[in-house]
Amino acid sequence: MRIGALWSNIDGVSNLTTGGQGALGDSDAGLGNKAAAMLRVEGLSVSFGERAAVHGITFAVAAGQTLGLVGESGSGKSATALAMMRLLPSVAEVSGKILFTADYGAASVDLLALPEEAMRRRRGQDVAMIFQEPMTALNPVMRVGEQIAEAVRAHQPELSSREVAGRVIEAMYEVALPDPARRVRDYAHQFSGGQRQRILIAMALVNRPRLLIADEPTTALDVTVQAQILALLGELRQKHGLSMLFISHDLAVVAAACNQPGDRVAVMQQGVIVEEATTGDLFQHPQHAYTRRLLASAPTMASDRSRPLAWLAQH
Repeated sequence: MRIGALWSNIDGVSNLTTGGQGALGDSDAGLGNKAAAMLRVEGLSVSFGERAAVHGITFAVAAGQTLGLVGESGSGKSATALAMMRLLPSVAEVSGKILFTADYGAASVDLLALPEEAMRRRRGQDVAMIFQEPMTALNPVMRVGEQIAEAVRAHQPELSSREVAGRVIEAMYEVALPDPARRVRDYAHQFSGGQRQRILIAMALVNRPRLLIADEPTTALDVTVQAQILALLGELRQKHGLSMLFISHDLAVVAAACNQPGDRVAVMQQGVIVEEATTGDLFQHPQHAYTRRLLASAPTMASDRSRPLAWLAQH
């Protein structure tokens, strides 16, 4: 999804229902009312010693909605995701609120305030994450089926070994891995890059979470496999009614992932969300100078190839 793909994706979302740009700091922008928010991040800040990575950001994700979080490398996107999952190292200082509502009408809980054991039960069952590098996230000396099975046992210990094995095979089928009954005994290095990403998706969704955080899930893949993974996430989103926080530096990928009515995109720069709007509105009518520069830096067939991309981004 590189040259030309960005604008074809934008054409695909330009007819979405647009609600205009929400006021920065309004975590319910585009949600209609506060009860609609499954996830509400309020004033989230992350720092490592004297170095601040995230500066008091606020956003919300409604049930069934995808929010794209886009920005250049180092803008604080992954730090935000890891803070939400409480997976940052102990040296990190995190403040603010991460309010999660598992079911409609249920009381919200602040994930940052939960005891570690309670958070461990939430992590993977109610909120799951797809990490950006499969070969780092997967154990190279453990069979992939056993790794998926661990995720099942952690949250459903009452299941028998046979039931767990059935859940593993079902999860691998669901993400279109070939011959899962046989390949369940293979190791990560025996799969292609796209197949390893599918294994991570199977692990994330095997317990049917309500919210999926996808952190750069297509970065290491070629454009054809990128399209397959995005299509798969779209299908699973519709099938299971998933809410999703989709993180990427790639505008074309974000446009493809946030392509349903009500989906929104937030632009992050230096730890701050500088703009948020519905997908069609943000790509067609960017308000912030940084958003306009990001869009201008994406090469298309109409780009002036005599000029460097850095020049295009500034003009």
